[in-house]
Amino acid sequence: MIYAVWVPLLMPFAAVPTARRLAEALPPVRAARLLAATGVGLALCGLLALALLVVPGATRFPAVSAFGELVRPLSAVAPAAAVPLAAVALALLAGCSAAVARAVRRHWAQLHRSEPRFERAEEELAVLRDSRPDAYALPGRPGTPGRIVVTTGMLRALDPDERDALLAHERAHLVGRHHLYLAAVELAALCHPALRSLRGPMGYALERCADEAAAEAVGDRRLAARAIGRAALATRAAEGDARPRPRAALAAAAGPVPRRVAALLGRGTPSPRVGRAAAAALLACLVVSGAAALEATGDLHSSIEAAQGETGPH
Repeated sequence: MIYAVWVPLLMPFAAVPTARRLAEALPPVRAARLLAATGVGLALCGLLALALLVVPGATRFPAVSAFGELVRPLSAVAPAAAVPLAAVALALLAGCSAAVARAVRRHWAQLHRSEPRFERAEEELAVLRDSRPDAYALPGRPGTPGRIVVTTGMLRALDPDERDALLAHERAHLVGRHHLYLAAVELAALCHPALRSLRGPMGYALERCADEAAAEAVGDRRLAARAIGRAALATRAAEGDARPRPRAALAAAAGPVPRRVAALLGRGTPSPRVGRAAAAALLACLVVSGAAALEATGDLHSSIEAAQGETGPH
């Protein structure tokens, strides 16, 4: 176990470098799904590895050993390292749990603070009387559809056709429940520092999903690209005076807008082979991490059986 248990903790460092290439080369919906699955999977495997490191050291204490009916110490970890490793792993597990709990509570509180301004509106679109250009999709609480929030300043900054493209972009965020993908990667990042690098590729993939949906809705990729570019320029021009958006909001002007516009116009799109290679690499990292976690779990189970005197050590 002592060797296999480290693989899930190290594998995220190998997986993350391929994430940006995957977000650029794969179709955006597939990229977002794969990034979310990889982030959550690697985070869970890492947490399981930490839990496995806690057990051998914990059984060195008489109360735990008696509870597990152990007649001799576990052999999964060297005696001198068992207790220090268990203490560090337990501290990391507690820190991850506390960080995830705080993030969930903060996200929920922000949704509650943002919703009352729009609770009387029966329509999907909420227009704020504000000269500062801004537009974003605000996900609703469970059981509510969410809102498209746009300021009067943003409406004045765009032509009617461009407004339609912008609203289609934000609507795609709500329909696709993109905030859940973003939340999955955010929570995974709290469980392993290397997974923080997935936030950028995931944000890009989600904006690309909405860009493609907007282009399909208006039937004109150039119009969608122009609307996103003008919305971004208007937002950046008023950036110093802009009010902060809720953390869960997804905005058309977010992320690397020039790359998104270029993708809509079909410029500089990587070869599909690059996307397939990146997807295969990420899946391989996830499979290796999961297999190593299962192997370490099996080794620990065998060690526990041996310590209980039920079977000989394997």
